[in-house]
Amino acid sequence: MKKRLRLLLAILCFTHVVFAQVKITGKVVDSQSGQPLSYATIQLMQSTDDALISGGLTDDNGQFTIETGAGEYYLVLDFMGYQQLKTDAFTPGKNYDAGVIQLAATVSTLDEVVVQAEKSSMELALDKRIFNVGKDLGNAGGSAIEILNNIPSVTVDVEGNVRLRGSNNVRILVDGKPSGLVSFKGGAGLQQLQASLIEKVEIITNPSARYEAEGMSGIINIVLKKDRRQGLNGSFETTLGYPLNVGAAANLNYRHKKVNFFINYGLNYRKTPSYNTIYQEVYRNDTTFISEQIYDGVKDGFDNNIRGGLDFFFNEKNILTASYLLSRSDGKRLTDLRYDDYINSANNLNSYTLRTQDETETEPISEYVLSYKSLFNRKGHELNASVRYMDHWESSDQVYEQYSYFPDGSSNSAGDLYQTSLNDETEEQLLLQLDYVQPFAEEGKLELGLRSSFRDMSNDYLVQERNDMGVMETLPGLDNNFLYQENIHGIYGIIGNKQNKFSYQVGLRVEWTDIETILEKTQESNPRKYSNLFPSAHLTYDLPKGHALQLSYSRRVQRPTYNDLSPFVTFSDNRNYFSGNPDLNPEFSDVFELGHVKYFEKGSISSAIYYRHTNDKIIRIRRVDDQGFSNTIPENLAVEDAYGAEFTSGYTPVKWWKVDFSFNFFRSIIDGSNVDQDFASDTYSWFARQTSRFTLNPKTDLQFRANYEAPMQTPQGSRKSLYFFDLAINKDIFKDKGTITLNISDIFNTRKYRSISEGDNFYSFVNAQRIRRQINLNLSYRLNQ
Repeated sequence: MKKRLRLLLAILCFTHVVFAQVKITGKVVDSQSGQPLSYATIQLMQSTDDALISGGLTDDNGQFTIETGAGEYYLVLDFMGYQQLKTDAFTPGKNYDAGVIQLAATVSTLDEVVVQAEKSSMELALDKRIFNVGKDLGNAGGSAIEILNNIPSVTVDVEGNVRLRGSNNVRILVDGKPSGLVSFKGGAGLQQLQASLIEKVEIITNPSARYEAEGMSGIINIVLKKDRRQGLNGSFETTLGYPLNVGAAANLNYRHKKVNFFINYGLNYRKTPSYNTIYQEVYRNDTTFISEQIYDGVKDGFDNNIRGGLDFFFNEKNILTASYLLSRSDGKRLTDLRYDDYINSANNLNSYTLRTQDETETEPISEYVLSYKSLFNRKGHELNASVRYMDHWESSDQVYEQYSYFPDGSSNSAGDLYQTSLNDETEEQLLLQLDYVQPFAEEGKLELGLRSSFRDMSNDYLVQERNDMGVMETLPGLDNNFLYQENIHGIYGIIGNKQNKFSYQVGLRVEWTDIETILEKTQESNPRKYSNLFPSAHLTYDLPKGHALQLSYSRRVQRPTYNDLSPFVTFSDNRNYFSGNPDLNPEFSDVFELGHVKYFEKGSISSAIYYRHTNDKIIRIRRVDDQGFSNTIPENLAVEDAYGAEFTSGYTPVKWWKVDFSFNFFRSIIDGSNVDQDFASDTYSWFARQTSRFTLNPKTDLQFRANYEAPMQTPQGSRKSLYFFDLAINKDIFKDKGTITLNISDIFNTRKYRSISEGDNFYSFVNAQRIRRQINLNLSYRLNQ
């Protein structure tokens, strides 16, 4: 059992924290097929006392390299679905080649179940953190949004907006590329991607020049499932939940000699209820106008996702991959709104209004990818090329009915309305990318690459209202076609090397941006052209006894998104409008981070302190007119300075209990005096998440998670604290080929977003709950896995 506990540490050892005196290399393959085993776990053990000295994972070719000091050692190798292998002891010279090591597949045994239970859901490294989706019980039956909300450093608000380290300026990628899922709706679009289709999530808080410069606080990369093992393997899942959540998914892979086929399919039908209230006071001519608003709605969503493709192996060093993704979401939203209007006191009702929204929505996304990977004879020498095309559109048809009443309940027909809104959005994107890596010397590496993105989007918008004659008339300013054309080209170069315990990586990325927004019917155009340099630097120093330090810097950009720029207003609530701002400028940030990671026998801990200086910070500003109608639009504020400290750890105090803990503290100072002298804030806040997983017996696990977000100040007010708890239990069945999981998110239904906004003439308090307690029962079955 002691050796099995060490498996957690070995998976986390991405950074070789040892003296660089002896280099140990080798290759791990399947004993039957001879195929390389990617990401097999390697542990370097000291023969004299069985102490864990170092470790790592094999690369895509099954190869590994470990550096250590002189001594007598042996290797322990693990790979899911294979028997553990312990090598004979050896005493390496300057370089030691362990040769080709064969692992044999195993049948399901009690020991294998224990090893699987101990496989970490979180893998820590200095430059990146990896979260294995299937190992977190709280993800069963959910969507990509629920997955992100379970990840340390990441929070998701009631609107589905994703934040990393307290900042919503984060770049979300799927399989390393932009996705149509987040084009129109931002992070909220991930609701239609089932968790069962996702393998892992990578968090990169300070990316190098290799990555596109977009994303101030970093990059979140969602990696979909795919396998390349010989033969047929896969998994199947079904979900039933309350509020209604019915889904099924299949992930299949078949490899025969040079051809590997893969397909993922998931469908889901879900009812999502939401509720929020707004209390607002508007001050005018010594009179206080009070409004209490209640929003009660439900969305019926039917989502389909299918992804298929093939890998063709010209040989083990040259692979051509073609894939296709189709995602379609069909939704029906019904909403009831009530406005109670008072004068001076909540006891003095002046009128009330009832408004309904009936929306039908269709959103299909098609993505085509062709990629080629060539591996040269020297390890690490490779060329990657890809072409990606996306075709995406969304159609929304909405009907609003509104009826007004006097305090006694009699009808006030003067306030009655019948309105319609048609909204058609389209997106096409072509992405070309080429990356080349050339090793030099013993540890050096030169990277070069280029990327070109061509993107065209449109929003054809029309709002009409029925007049007194019963004829539908177009409302002024609400009939136009917004066009967004974006071309971004980038090249980069990175050079890195390692000398004993010190390694460095410096890079430079150059991007040329050409963006133009056009209001077609009014012939309003806003072209933007600019070029920028984005340097990056990462310095790493390996310390004794399992410690490592990394100092990093990068320059980042956050370009206004399509929704940030589109001037059309939301119309579901005819007293609270949201729209974009075509005059927005991009944000630019300089990001500094000092990170530390410590590996020890029963776990690991990583910590970081960071500083981010941002010019032209984009913030949504709410203004209320004398009638009590609000309009919220994004604007560029002068500067934000953000400081923070972050701690993430995984620890196994005893064999049946594993604890993951994360804590993030940050301070944000925003100066918005360029817009209004009162638009400024200096706030401290923090959020924490703790997950405990208990192995009740070899076939049963119990997981409990606690989440807390502290209150914080905003440029126009404050946001209240938020907390919630999750619980899940699973049991292996069908001779350990299946698992049944019961998952309850937000056990006590406390996940409510509360905020205060204030201005010269208004005060408002919002209490919203767009994500309610969810109970899911999930059944999964593994085929040859």
